[in-house]
Amino acid sequence: MRREIIITGDGSPTLFVPELDEHYHSIHGAFNESMHVFINAGLLQKTNTLQPINLLEIGLGTGSNVLLTNSIVNKLNIHVNYDALEPFPIDSGTITALANFGFDKFDSSPEAFLQLHQQNPEIPLQLSLQLTFTVYHQTLESIQFNKGYDLIYFDAFGPRVQPEIWSQANFEKLYQAMHKDAILVTYCAKGEVRRTMQAAGFMVEKLPGPPGKREMLRATKK
Repeated sequence: MRREIIITGDGSPTLFVPELDEHYHSIHGAFNESMHVFINAGLLQKTNTLQPINLLEIGLGTGSNVLLTNSIVNKLNIHVNYDALEPFPIDSGTITALANFGFDKFDSSPEAFLQLHQQNPEIPLQLSLQLTFTVYHQTLESIQFNKGYDLIYFDAFGPRVQPEIWSQANFEKLYQAMHKDAILVTYCAKGEVRRTMQAAGFMVEKLPGPPGKREMLRATKK
């Protein structure tokens, strides 16, 4: 699958997949989207809970959410166990090229970016004092969870491109893998997705979206 590097509206990089006609992040700003959806509406809602925070990302992609989370938790001095699912990892050539664009906005270095993507699957990486990272090259359908999660970043390709991952069965699986009062955040605000989450048992709220998008969703396990 060919990927092209694109500079988004806030100056941060993302990838575009021509055969899917899909970007990894918002073209209005990859950094702004990550900060708004996953940090402000997600991580910062859980920082007053018991530590460590068990976090799961559906769709590692470029790893920008990991890098930004790492920066935030080190400033706040809280520990996160960060697991990510990525069944279709980025090829080494694209990783090397993308590293050259830098992730200054994410308060990260090219070395940390490369370390993240070159780590062997299912082997924990101590990315910093406060964040332990593990990637799994498995689909959401196939993986068997062995821990409970406090926070989920649902950052897969959208329902138009990857409808199977937005199924009720998958949201039910995540619901079962989450602790009480755990939250799931996603950039997607489609009515069909909201209703599917509710059918899986979640309490779902619509929140203002990042630049270029009117709304996003946050789901809570009650």
